[in-house]
Amino acid sequence: MGFGCQPKHKILIVNMTSGRRAKIFTICCLTVLGVGLSGCAPNETEQQRKERENRTRDEAAKATERTKPEIQAAGRELGRAAEQAAREARAFAEGVRQGWISAGHHVVNINSASESELMELPNISRAEARKIIRGRPYHDSQELITKHVVSDDEYAKIKDIVTVQ
Repeated sequence: MGFGCQPKHKILIVNMTSGRRAKIFTICCLTVLGVGLSGCAPNETEQQRKERENRTRDEAAKATERTKPEIQAAGRELGRAAEQAAREARAFAEGVRQGWISAGHHVVNINSASESELMELPNISRAEARKIIRGRPYHDSQELITKHVVSDDEYAKIKDIVTVQ
């Protein structure tokens, strides 16, 4: 992994049963199919068309009503998974910072670091170090992205070991 630390937790993966996913998918497909086929009656009267549209609307409403509890449960499950993933990401980021510091490196101030100090950062070349210096001053380290100094991927590797103070 690098930086002298290993993640202690695996990222939580949403565990939605395949049966639940299949049921939701089937209901949605049948609803779409019903709506699509509803336009296949060219010789119907205006009254028949209105009745068909009302039936289609009612069927779609009923299908949505039946799946709503499952959709809500899946949403809650996704919310819990997202919260857990965010906690894990924060813990991992803190581990990276601690590993970086314990390996003898210091948190790098991008407003005052020399070119050689900036080049000690992961994946920062001489050219990128010079771009960082040319982009000074920074009020927030994320300005490395907004000022197009480094890519999102490069920033993700250094965001926890750089500061602007």
